Amino acid sequence: MTYAEQAEWRAIQEFLPEQYRITDATSPAEEWWEHRGHRIHLDTYRNAGAPVKVILLHGVGTNGRQMSLILGRPLAERGYETIAIDMPTYGITEVAPGALVTYDDWVQIGCDLIDTELAKDDRPIVLYGLSAGGMETYHVAAKSRRVKGIVGMTFLDQSSLRVRVETAFDPVTGFVGATLMRLLARTPLRRLRVPMRWVSKMRTLVNDRAAKRACYRDKTSAGNSVSIAFLDSYLNYRPVAEPGDFDVCPVLLTQPAADRWTPLHLSEPFLAQITKVPVTTVLLDNAGHYPLEQPGLDQMVEAISDFVGRAG
Repeated sequence: MTYAEQAEWRAIQEFLPEQYRITDATSPAEEWWEHRGHRIHLDTYRNAGAPVKVILLHGVGTNGRQMSLILGRPLAERGYETIAIDMPTYGITEVAPGALVTYDDWVQIGCDLIDTELAKDDRPIVLYGLSAGGMETYHVAAKSRRVKGIVGMTFLDQSSLRVRVETAFDPVTGFVGATLMRLLARTPLRRLRVPMRWVSKMRTLVNDRAAKRACYRDKTSAGNSVSIAFLDSYLNYRPVAEPGDFDVCPVLLTQPAADRWTPLHLSEPFLAQITKVPVTTVLLDNAGHYPLEQPGLDQMVEAISDFVGRAG
């Protein structure tokens, strides 16, 4: 399977402004990266003359192609090289036989992709992450220490009870979820797969109801299921550096102003603890969690393009 053969992302992109839709003429190259038995899919807009590379990380309701739609191609048109990855169990990445994928694996894969790209050349790398991918940029940067900037659509600290309660399917799920997943992950049920829409507030991924139905039909993104082991590792992950010690690179939050899943107040307590590097917040007017709306989309691209340009 390639994205050229997949219909679901094409249905989703119909809800984006026309200038953000990918055509056959503007499609990214599709690459495959072998990593510990996984065949990992990369959407790439390669540009040997680009001053900066941007690696795009999806969350638990999206995939790499959806990152290419809203940011990968727009940044490429501004002269940057972009790489959107499908983490194992999402998108069209082929998972190693028998592998039990955890969030820790996602963080390590992010670090290894940075190393792989830096082995090709020494151009600076910036990370972008949407939803859970936002905090993943922090986790990867803290572990790798080889990036020049991180951008998150949100920074969700899952050690915060308020974050868990407000972003889970309902408050009860949020209150008991981390403890329950930790207990179940120690049993044979750790391989049991659970639809993400059953445990998270996936119903607020987008603000357009028809778009939400299209997203749910995509079993490689919002309609996906994950293992108990993955949920445990995600909810209970501990970074290698606490925010007060983070000194790797500048941080940008591009917060959708109409985000009903992860509003601004959920990211602010975590970002307030980061004091050793610059932290900037840009609000995206009228935009939902996975932004489909203007002027938020254009504001996001403009803000991230300026941020990436300074990293070069």
